Order: sequence, then structure tokens, then C-alpha cells
Amino acid sequence: MAALSEEQSMIRDQAKSWASEQAPVQKFREMRDSGIEQRFTATTWAEMIEMGWTGILVPEEYGGSELGYLTFGVVLEELGRQLTASPLFASALVGASAIILAGNEEQKQSLLPKVVDGSELLTLALDEGNHHQPALTALRAEKNPSGFTLNGSKTFVLEGMAATTLIVAARTSGKAGDSEGISLFLVAADAAGVARSSMQTVDSRGYAKVEFNNVEVASDGLLGSLDQGFDVLESILDRARAGLGAEMMGTAAQAFDMTLDYLKTREQFGSVIGSFQALGHRAAVLFSSMELSRSCMEAALQAIDNGDDDIAEATSLSKAKMGAFLHEMSNQLIQIHGGIGMTDEFDAGLYLKRARVLESAYGNQAYHRNRYATLLGF
Repeated sequence: MAALSEEQSMIRDQAKSWASEQAPVQKFREMRDSGIEQRFTATTWAEMIEMGWTGILVPEEYGGSELGYLTFGVVLEELGRQLTASPLFASALVGASAIILAGNEEQKQSLLPKVVDGSELLTLALDEGNHHQPALTALRAEKNPSGFTLNGSKTFVLEGMAATTLIVAARTSGKAGDSEGISLFLVAADAAGVARSSMQTVDSRGYAKVEFNNVEVASDGLLGSLDQGFDVLESILDRARAGLGAEMMGTAAQAFDMTLDYLKTREQFGSVIGSFQALGHRAAVLFSSMELSRSCMEAALQAIDNGDDDIAEATSLSKAKMGAFLHEMSNQLIQIHGGIGMTDEFDAGLYLKRARVLESAYGNQAYHRNRYATLLGF
């Protein structure tokens, strides 16, 4: 585990106690059963804003605390443990990163303070199919006298129903598959021609399909350089992947703790099942995998904070390793609990469903193994 600073340790302790007391899995279950369209509760979100988590990445001149990605990861890990649903990741990590990396001074002044106070909720609208392939962006943005006209659709847009501003990857030249010719745009979620529909996903989160039908965007809505958005998009995505790795770590670590607890308390044939050698060995292997995955996850966050030149490699390694461990750990959580693990009354199923979505978000294991190998020249 990374050596945390005193401030990071305090934030971790705050996040741990808040998530377990104010936003435990039981609250997530209640939110799921309520059928609320935005898929998070307003009070949960308001308390996160109050604690200052929305400003962790934002520079101080825009109202944030600029404490870095490892600090944000510490919070996400604790939220991942309790499956706490909120727009924190979509807006304060992915959205804020996009504005910090690609925004001009005017865009930063106008959006970042509102991300911190929660009055703006940003989200990245990127993927257009079932698989994560940024270069396959096909949604068109045609130049017009006052700016651009957008036509096309995006799917699996995180917090898409609740967002106030969409950061849209669009094709301004070239064809789907080209990395050249992609531009990023800021689009008001309530702009004329934007139609959002809620998507039902196994993890009960607020995904949306978003249609753009002749949506007019003024020229000052361009985020970054025209046609040259791919590189900055990859930088934004790497920050998203690294943050997601931290949430995955929390979800997997909680699954491990639940399994270990069961091994220590469940009795069969007059003995606790953890005393059976085969199950003890299985727990030891899972623990070793967890620690290796944690090292990869924390290295990616630290690489971003340090401005290292191997951020892409570190984040793909983190996402692939965390994905593989979370997949195995969520399976073992069900398997070791046996029959009870299959029931909805028990929380194991909630962890399994969230695990499957996290594994595929922003690229699954195969995507990142391939990307990692390509980056290393294989």
C-alpha cells in the first residue's frame, strides 16, 4: 500500500466512516428498489459536495483543493467498498480532468467552480457502441457560420440523466477509426435537439443514451483544438481508468473481506470452513492477487500526480490487473458463499453485477492488455 500523507490518511478515514455509516450497501439497495431515475440520492451527493470531495482535483484558483489523483483514489476506494452511487466520478474526476487538461481560461473560470459547488454536473459522452473504442467516434460535428452542428448518438453515458453539461467527442474530419479528426465539445444537456433516455443496467446506475439531432454548438463550445482532440481525450480517459481502478479495488477488497468473514464463521462438519486447507489456500491466493493489483492501481494514480511519461502504460496495466482480480474475486464471493450467495437478499450479487460493469468501463481486460503490449512495442 502506498505511504499516504497525513492529509490523505485523514481523508481516507473520513471517507471510510462516512461511507459505512451514511452510505452503506443497504442505502444503495434502497436507492435501487426506489426506481429513482437519476440513480443516486440527492442527500448523498450533497454531503459529498459538503465534504469537499468535488474539489480534490480542481486547482485552488478555481475553488478546489488540488490534492491530486491518489487522494481522489483513496475516496473512490471507500465508496467502491459500499457500492455508493453518486456523480462524483463522472463529474469531479472525468469531467473536471477534461476541463483542466483541455479547457481555455474562460472555460475553466466558468465551469470548475461550479463542479466544486455541485451546481454543474459534467459527464463525458464518448462511446457509440457496446465496446470502448474511442477512435471509432462517428458522431458528426459540421462547421457552420456560428459554430458547429452535431448529429449522432452516444450510449452508456455515465450519469447521463442527471448531467447539466455533456463533454462530447465528435468527428470534425476523417472517418470512424481515424484518431485524427476528433474534437471535443461542451454541450448543454438541455440544448435543443438533445434527447436523453435512461438505460437499464445490471448495476442499477444512471446510464443514458443521448441522441443529438441538429444540435447547435457555438464556436466557444469547442474544448481544446479542432481535429486534434484524440491525444487529450486519451489523457482524460487514462485519468478515468486510474480512478476507476481505485473504485474497483474497494469493491474487490470488500468482496474479499466478506468472503474471509464467512470462512471464519461458517461451520460445516463441526469445523469452521476456513480451517479446510483447500479454502485456506484459495484465500491466500486471492490475498496475494489483491496486493499485486493494489500496487498497480496506486502506481497509476501516482504516475499521474508525478506527471510521469508512462501514464498510459501504468493506467492500462492497472485497469487490466484490477479487472482480472475483480472478476475472480466477485466469482469467489458467490462460490464460497454457496446457495446464499445466489440470493438477492444477500449483498454478494450486488457486488458481482457492479464488478461486471466496472470491468468493461473505459476498456476491458483484453482492450488494456492489447493497449499495454502496443505501447511497449509488441
